Amino acid sequence: MDWPHDPDGDEGSEGGRKYGQAVLAKKIDEDEDFPFTAADFVDQYGDHPVRIDYDTVVSVEQIFEQIDPDTSFEDFPEFHQVVGRAMRDADYWPYRLEHA
Repeated sequence: MDWPHDPDGDEGSEGGRKYGQAVLAKKIDEDEDFPFTAADFVDQYGDHPVRIDYDTVVSVEQIFEQIDPDTSFEDFPEFHQVVGRAMRDADYWPYRLEHA
């Protein structure tokens, strides 16, 4: 995919590799951005890359496919919980527990 910026560059990871929710969280200013809807977030950042693990990069829009566009986020903990659940449901979770 042709990303608007390098997922591992300064815009994508502040010069070092950041993964999953860390990439999404840095797009939010807790004091100024809330409340907003999932559709608002996708409109602004949908084509941005999110590194899931060492070799997987998906778009913000792909992660938010699991979330109703009308979902409203009132604060950061709510955003974190909903997005985390969506990432796990889509298997975009780098912290998988492997069971033998």
